[in-house]
This record gives sequence, structure tokens and C-alpha cells, in this order.
Amino acid sequence: MKPAIRAENLSKRYRLQRGPRGGTNLTENLIGSVRAAWGRLRSLARTQVETGTDEFWALKDVSFQVAPGEVVGVIGRNGAGKSTLLKVLSRIVEPTGGRAEVRGRMGSLLEVGTGFHPELTGRENVFLNGSILGMSRREIARKFDAIVGFSEVEQFLDTPVKRYSSGMYVRLAFAVAAHLEPEILIVDEVLAVGDATFQRRCVDRMAELARGGGTILFVSHNMQLIPQLCRRAILLERGRVASEGEAGAVTRAYLDGMVADARTGDLRDKPRTGDGRARFVRAWLADPAGQPLAQFTCGDDLVVRMAIESTVVVANVAAAVVITTHHGTRVITSWTPEVGFTLALQPGVQEYECRFRQVALRPGHMVLVTLWLSDGEVLDFVENAVVVDVVGTERHRHLSPDGNQGVVVCEYDWREVPPG
Repeated sequence: MKPAIRAENLSKRYRLQRGPRGGTNLTENLIGSVRAAWGRLRSLARTQVETGTDEFWALKDVSFQVAPGEVVGVIGRNGAGKSTLLKVLSRIVEPTGGRAEVRGRMGSLLEVGTGFHPELTGRENVFLNGSILGMSRREIARKFDAIVGFSEVEQFLDTPVKRYSSGMYVRLAFAVAAHLEPEILIVDEVLAVGDATFQRRCVDRMAELARGGGTILFVSHNMQLIPQLCRRAILLERGRVASEGEAGAVTRAYLDGMVADARTGDLRDKPRTGDGRARFVRAWLADPAGQPLAQFTCGDDLVVRMAIESTVVVANVAAAVVITTHHGTRVITSWTPEVGFTLALQPGVQEYECRFRQVALRPGHMVLVTLWLSDGEVLDFVENAVVVDVVGTERHRHLSPDGNQGVVVCEYDWREVPPG
């Protein structure tokens, strides 16, 4: 049987633009950047700066096959080439070298903004996408109610999609991609835009398509979801296939390597995205005096110190510190504009500190720290820069270290109450 998807020595090179920077309204740039940052950073590999070069290989000699009816996960750090790979397979981007073959009617859901015409209404875009997939108007009409019901945007169907929120857009886009009977479904991790209930429905729908013989290629940072949904996984590192095999084994190896890499504190050689004007060069968990800590104690202040090296003056910089679980679930986020703090970077190295107050993380857990800088354009983004081991004291002896009990703990009690 011929494969549904085949990539042979697939490569994609981007030429980096080094010129005047656009954008004059800093406030609008910051707001727009923050709204889009987490859902779109995976596609920013094309702007990554490699010292002394004017080109960047987002993909290099990537080869793999996906059999009909197979569900395959694609994992890797930001900038590893995942989104570029899906764009090449979806024929949105032309490869620089190699070839890709896709056999079957394909539906794709990539970054927010791809696939819909912004000036058309939701209703018009449903029929447009169906036509692109080769379906007749009658076939689309037969699926229309199911699409609308799944997306829950019925009252906005006759509104141009350019006025949709990102969540509304993704709900309708996924509903269209998953209900118009694609033989192959390619999904980037835009599902992170939706709420937890919608994400669960999307996963259930993909599982349903897989049971019906559909082929799915799925990019996700959710390392718990990949083994649940996929039988096989492909790990990309710096645009190349680093490993390929059973989903659970590939995911565990990736997580183990990610954690080991995050323990050094030195960020100079870490995989990253951004334009390179300023970079995180070191980060560490600190005690109240700023000295490095080996472990974090439940209920203490969680202090992250970071050294930032800038090559130029960069005024009005926003920074974020994001605490996530081992599997990629976000626990807490700090963003400087929320507290009215602005970084003003000068050439050279400067240090900053982010302090989360009295953080009650369950002892026995491990969390990771992701760092981000932006002045409207992403300066630097380092995923999983620091690993934090959480421990308890005598007062935490009653707490279960079982990860299934959740990440955050709080005081609670039980009591019996009269019925009714």
C-alpha cells in the first residue's frame, strides 16, 4: 500500500531580512504581540538569527512516511521546523529541496489566519473551504449543521471572519477541517487557543476520524496528548528528524533530554526564536538574596533571576516568565505590562528578577520555566530554560506527591452538612 504522506529529503531555506524595522506604535505592537505570541511563536523559525549568516534552514533533509489510517505526532522545541513542515505538506510553502507527496483529500488547520478569507463571512468561508476540498455545494450543505453545531459560532455566521476572536476563528476552522470528510488531516497546535472543553472535543473528533480510517499528522506541545492520540511520533531538532518511533518512547526521550538540558542555567547555546537584538544568556532559581537554589520549597516565593545580553539600546521591552508542567501545561504566567514594569535594555549584560509570591506547588513535582522578550517584535524566546524541582517540609507531610492530584495545592477542609 502506498503511503498517504511521504517526505523525501525535504528541505526549506529562508533568507533572513536585515533592514529597517517597521512599526511605530509601540503600544499597539505590544498588545498585538502578546495576543499572538504563544500561538504563533512556532512559526517564527524563519526570523531566527544565525550569527554571520543570511539564511536559515528551517528543514534539512527530512524524510518519513505516514501510512493510510495512521495517526502520527510531530514534536520538538519552538523553531525545530514543525510548522514549516506542515506548511510544506499543505502546499502553502514551496520546499527548497526534496519532495513531498500527499495522496488523498486533505484538510489542514495551521496557524490562526490561514485558510479563511478575512472579508468573507463564516458561512461563505465554510462553502469556500469545502469547494477547495473538491466537495459539491450539496455535500457541504449536508455537513453544514454539524459544522456550525461543533463550532458554536451560529450567531456570528454572517459576520466577516476578520471580526472573529482567535477562539471563534479556530473553532470554526477546526469544525470545517474535521467535518468535510478529509482523508488526511494536518493540524498544528492552534487548538491551544480554545478553551479546555473545546480542546477535548477536538481531540475526540480527531480520534473519531482516525477510527474511521483517516490519516492524521498532528503537531502538539502537549506531551500527555501525543501518546494518547498517536501510535507513532517524529521528533524534530533544528530542522532535522532526530528520532522516530513509538509515540510513548519518543515522547519520553524528548522530555528527558529537555529536562537535562534545562538544568545547566547557561542559555547561550539553547534553541530559541527571536531576532537576536537581545538574548537571555543565563537564568536560575534564586533565594531571597539572589543566590542560586537547587530546589524550590512549596509555599515559598518562587524567584527567577535572569541575565539578558543586548547588542543595542532597546527601550520599552516587555518580558514574560511562564511556569509550565513537565508535559507543557501552563501553571502561572508573569507579564511585565500587567504590573507596569518596563525593561530598558542597554548594550551589555543586565540582570532582572521575577518573583511569584507564595507559590504552593505540590511537592514531588517538577516544573519548567520559559522566558520571552518583546518590543512588538520577538527579541528572544527560550522554551524550558530552567527546571525547578519542588520539595516540601515537615508541614507538607500530609500532601500526596502523586502527579494525578494536580500541580497546585491550597488549604481545604471537609465537613458533614445536614441534608437538603
